Amino acid sequence: MKYLIDSANLEEIRHGNEFYPIAGVTTNPTLVAKEETDLKALISDLRGIIGGKKMLHVQTTAKKAEGIVREAELLSDTAGGDFYVKIPIGEEGLKAASILKKRGIGVTMTAIFTPQQALLAANAGADFVAPYVNRLDNISANGVQTVEEIVRLFDIYMLECQVLAASFKNVRQLHEVALAGAHCATVSGGLLLSAASHPMTDSAVQGFDRDWAAAYGSRSVADLLK
Repeated sequence: MKYLIDSANLEEIRHGNEFYPIAGVTTNPTLVAKEETDLKALISDLRGIIGGKKMLHVQTTAKKAEGIVREAELLSDTAGGDFYVKIPIGEEGLKAASILKKRGIGVTMTAIFTPQQALLAANAGADFVAPYVNRLDNISANGVQTVEEIVRLFDIYMLECQVLAASFKNVRQLHEVALAGAHCATVSGGLLLSAASHPMTDSAVQGFDRDWAAAYGSRSVADLLK
């Protein structure tokens, strides 16, 4: 499973890109609005941080298919590289996805809450679908099960569309969607840190440091190999 950072904050993305094996960045209108900055400059800066080979997903705000397509083309021209336009599922979004597929622009269908929405999106030409795991859990549904069912449907019908799981609150959810077969997951920088951390790891490192200091003092491995 590939990891993407769900953010529009340049410092968070710069940190994540430096320290974690991320496959790219996803944003949405809420994340972009929090930054209160020029959209074109922001997209250019994001691309500059992650480079052209990593994925960048940016969402449209138009409601009609023609407007969605126009925004997608402008966003693609601005972002360059491995770009995917995010479009909320719905009639207009499905129409736009079909048009963009023919024009060679990648599509991520977002705000997915059911397997049938995902199947429709895949048949319309979406490259990714983004089911909202924690939001499903919050309405007494099962976000992980929904991801698993989408993966199963795509396998049954041999669809190339990938599942980009989104909306997480804890590492357990992230682990379970990986077991469910999600191709990608988009998470905050904080959740990436939580996934990489464990108190027992900290305890083990402290033990290494203590034993090393007892034998070699403040001298490092590099000092001893000079």
